[in-house]
Amino acid sequence: MTEPEFVIKRVFDAPREWVYKAWTEPDRLARWWGPRGFSIMRAQLDLRPGGVFHYGLVSQTGQEMWGRFLFREIVPNERLEYISSFSDAAGRVMRYPGHEEWPLEILSIVMFRDTNGGTMLTLNATPWQASEAEQKVFEAGFKSMEGGFGGTFDQLDAYLSSTMKEHRS
Repeated sequence: MTEPEFVIKRVFDAPREWVYKAWTEPDRLARWWGPRGFSIMRAQLDLRPGGVFHYGLVSQTGQEMWGRFLFREIVPNERLEYISSFSDAAGRVMRYPGHEEWPLEILSIVMFRDTNGGTMLTLNATPWQASEAEQKVFEAGFKSMEGGFGGTFDQLDAYLSSTMKEHRS
């Protein structure tokens, strides 16, 4: 079986350097990262190959969710490659609580490209060292992931728009 690949793209009306900083600076990340309805309650970022972004999110109803990225490659203003996973509060990799066959780890690549005065962001995600059953569950989750990342990217867009307005003032 060929490993399924989830791809989502979005164009942001902001310079590539700004979009990259929004992904790589903790104070900026904390203002937009996560699904709609969640906010960051804790975030630690060590941006280097082998470094980790460990974060805790909380919903409006108090539900907590933890995750982490283990960075593999960083090309400033161009590319971030990391293994993403759910985690506990201590940063230990955990299974997604919503489905026991969701892949434990996912290889994610975020690319930043200039386009018509803005930035094209492309996120590719593929199960990492996953069983065939985990790959099938991952592929079946594409529609849900589109909604989740769509909401997250909406928040990034709103953050970038407000930052651009502040910068122009």
